[in-house]
Amino acid sequence: MSTYTATIDWSLEGEFARGRYSRAHAVRFDGGIEIRGSSSPSVVPLPWSAEDAVDPEEMLVASLSSCHMLTFLDIARRAGWSIDRYSDTAEGTMAKTAEGRMWVSDVVLHPQIGWVGGAPSSAEVEALHHAAHDACFIANSVKTAVRVESF
Repeated sequence: MSTYTATIDWSLEGEFARGRYSRAHAVRFDGGIEIRGSSSPSVVPLPWSAEDAVDPEEMLVASLSSCHMLTFLDIARRAGWSIDRYSDTAEGTMAKTAEGRMWVSDVVLHPQIGWVGGAPSSAEVEALHHAAHDACFIANSVKTAVRVESF
């Protein structure tokens, strides 16, 4: 099996004991890519969050969308379809559990696909998305509901 790593680096800027400190941090991935991370300004108000950084909730939504797309492309290719464009504006929703804890309760994917040489029927596209969802490693790893709209 494979192992995946991410390194998170944060250092204090501000007054930790008073809760007045920056949540901005570096997120480094195993291929050398680094992005700026932070808490969401909707969770921790500015200036203690960084608007120009990616928050964990956005990373979760992006991860689900990316995994679905990569899996969908492979399943469609194996089924004999040809695609030249795939775009998705995914949306995640925060909610409270019955116990009052916050969580990303659902993610809705809105894929727009460019088909080459003819498109499959709506039913075939729905079946491809269903198969992609069932095979997506990330969707299989979370309890968040993931729905696909628009096919």
